[in-house]
Amino acid sequence: MFKGSIVALVTPFKKNGEINEEKLRFLIQWHIKKKTDAVLVCGTTGESATLSHQEHRRVVEIAVDEAKKKIPVIAGAGSNSTKEARGLAQFAQSAGAAAALVITPYYNKPTQQGLYHHFKAVSRAADIPIIIYNVPGRTGCNILPETVAEIYKNCKNIIGIKEASGSMDQVTKLMTLVDSRFLLFSGCDEIVVPMMSVGCRGVISVVANVMPKETHDMVSAWLDGNAAKAKKLQLDLYPLIKALFSETNPIPAKTALGLMGLIEPYMRLPLYPMAKDNLARFKKILKTYKLIK
Repeated sequence: MFKGSIVALVTPFKKNGEINEEKLRFLIQWHIKKKTDAVLVCGTTGESATLSHQEHRRVVEIAVDEAKKKIPVIAGAGSNSTKEARGLAQFAQSAGAAAALVITPYYNKPTQQGLYHHFKAVSRAADIPIIIYNVPGRTGCNILPETVAEIYKNCKNIIGIKEASGSMDQVTKLMTLVDSRFLLFSGCDEIVVPMMSVGCRGVISVVANVMPKETHDMVSAWLDGNAAKAKKLQLDLYPLIKALFSETNPIPAKTALGLMGLIEPYMRLPLYPMAKDNLARFKKILKTYKLIK
């Protein structure tokens, strides 16, 4: 159902802190032209943690309206409250999103049983494809392969996972526990090709914000059987990928897009513009990729 390069899209803001709807629409059209395979809005890179529920819903509405089904829109629908996650998943369905991405609950550190029942409750609340999002470095919570497999077995509309644990062992074990219909997506740009070697269908990507066509081409090359091209593109992108995480995501990604002249790089506190020394090094990397002059 979903494969390829899915951009974890930034949320553009105006100087006054409001959502920049014009730039959001521009970015979606830009990604369509650059052959990005799907757009995720209101994820971590979209600063979902500082969006009000009203703003969150508005971003999803804009994305669905602008995409006009030319490109699938996946709506972030996660919360550390199961009740709120259910509501966001229901809204994603009513707004016309193609799927919902539901992060593991953060801060409250649920048990594996708690995680199972959380995703089961969200699954029952909305008749929309749901992708689990596992990112222990952000949430303090790691959903184990056995738990994911049990959720997948018992929840018909949970179709896969965005795996950002960074553990190839965990990913490999998971793929031994699920069937061939299960959709695995890399949540780590630096190991997309290694993950595809064990069945990953693509990436939900940060680097695609600034180099969308190259990210698409990397995944497409592997899916088309051209492992050598995929490997080359993975290695070519690696320095930029690391630079995009030199400070907390999405600070570098928004900074890059600002320097490229695509958006105004405003973000919401507690995120803060890059430190001067980091910014100087970051600009040098962007110049090597000819993203800025």
